Amino acid sequence: MSGVQLAGVTKRFAGRSGSVQALGGVDLGVDAGEFVSLLGPSGCGKSTLLRIVAGLLDADGGTVTVLGRSPDAARRAKQIALAPQSPALLPGRTVRANAALLTTVNRRAATGDRPRPSVDALLAEVGLAPVADARPHQLSGGMQQRVALVRAFALGAPLLLMDEPFAALDEIRRAEMRYLLLRLWQEHQATVLFVTHSIAEAVALSDRVVVMAADPGRIVGVEAIALARPRGPEVEDSPAFTAHTRRLRQLLASAMNGGVAP
Repeated sequence: MSGVQLAGVTKRFAGRSGSVQALGGVDLGVDAGEFVSLLGPSGCGKSTLLRIVAGLLDADGGTVTVLGRSPDAARRAKQIALAPQSPALLPGRTVRANAALLTTVNRRAATGDRPRPSVDALLAEVGLAPVADARPHQLSGGMQQRVALVRAFALGAPLLLMDEPFAALDEIRRAEMRYLLLRLWQEHQATVLFVTHSIAEAVALSDRVVVMAADPGRIVGVEAIALARPRGPEVEDSPAFTAHTRRLRQLLASAMNGGVAP
C-alpha cells in the first residue's frame, strides 16, 4: 500500500488585511512504513499540511493522495489516526475506555490485512495496565499522553498523523515518550507524519526530517537520518546524532531567515 504523496499543494486563508498564503507549492512523498517529521518555525504551515493530509482541510491547489486515494476517502475508510497536541481524554471514561474510543466509534474501520491491536495489550506495553480502570484526572500528564498513544495505535490505521503530541511535557518525560513511540511504531509499522519543534526529537524518531520555512509555507531542506534501528536513548550520545542535529540547526536557521542561508 502506498503512503502519502503531495504535489504542488497550496493553501490560502482569509485575514483582516487580505488573504494569507499558508502553503506555497509543497511537494512531498512519504513511503509506506516510513517515519517522517516536519520541522520548522511557527506559522510555516506544518499543522495546515497535516490537516490537509488528514482530510480535515481542503487544499486550494495541487494534488494529495493518501494510501492511494483522496484524503477524504482515506479518512472515511478510517485509515488515518490523528494524535493532537492535547491528549483530549474524556473525563467520565476510564483509561481503558478512552484508549478504546476510536475502535468503539469506528467498528467497521478498514485496516486491510493489518490486525487491530488489543487495547489491553497496548496498555500493558506502555505500563498502564495497573491504572486501566482509573479516570484521566488521576493520571499525570505523561500517563495521559500514553493513553492518547494507545488510542491512536489501537485503531490499527496504516497512517498515523501526530501534531506535536509531546509539546506540553517536560524534557525528561518528552524524551521517554519518544522512545515509547518508537517501540510502538516498530512493532505496529504504521506510516507516520510527525510535526515537532524539537530537533533532537525529530532526529531520534525519523527516517527523514523535512524542514519548512514560512511566508509562504514551503520545504527548504530534507535530512535523511542515517541512524540504525531500533533506537534507544543512547543514540543521542553518538557522533552521527550530533552531526544530524548540527545540519538541521543550520537548515532551521535558514528557514527562520526566509529560506536564505544565514
